[in-house]
Amino acid sequence: MPKVKKIPQRQCVGCREMRDKRELLRVVKSPEGGVSLDFKGKQPGRGAYVCHNPDCLKKARKTRALERALSTAIPPEVYDAMEAEMDAQPKGGLQNGAS
Repeated sequence: MPKVKKIPQRQCVGCREMRDKRELLRVVKSPEGGVSLDFKGKQPGRGAYVCHNPDCLKKARKTRALERALSTAIPPEVYDAMEAEMDAQPKGGLQNGAS
């Protein structure tokens, strides 16, 4: 019998829905205190996840959910980079096989 691979699930801080980790955009607070986007999902530090949906990002920004999740202020450049990344993604989100 083939082994079924477990797909990690994470919760979006905007809509609070559980989704596959690969479908979400990770924001990470490094041990030094810097905040950046993590496209590979492997950077060390505290991570928070947001859907590739601009409405989720707006809600997370309005409610300061990312600030609470990471216990730090989020620079406007990080929000701008997240918006740019969402604009660059196709409407269907990440395609299968994308890393």
